[in-house]
Amino acid sequence: MSELANLKPTIRLSIMNPESESGSLFGRGIANLCLGVRETGSLNASAKGMGMAYSKAWRIVKDTEAALGIQLLDRDGAHGSTLTEAGDKLLDAYVAIDKKLQEDAEKEFARILG
Repeated sequence: MSELANLKPTIRLSIMNPESESGSLFGRGIANLCLGVRETGSLNASAKGMGMAYSKAWRIVKDTEAALGIQLLDRDGAHGSTLTEAGDKLLDAYVAIDKKLQEDAEKEFARILG
């Protein structure tokens, strides 16, 4: 069993609008973009921090907003971006659930491996 000691489960949470026909979900990537916006006040800075082109980040945000039917970011041109109230709440919920699921999965994995 020692060869399993270094392994750990990884949980991939996503939030979707079941009424949307789009394949866009609120998952780890968009959550990380939103966390970056929260920290830097800029989608561009967030994207650069992730090694992503601004145009790709913009497309991801727009696609996700359309799929979920909510606006995630308030954009103020050259003055940056902030999370909307809905975007803030969704991000907080995502982060909390993701953390809890990861902790639970790690505990269960350790229990099963005994």
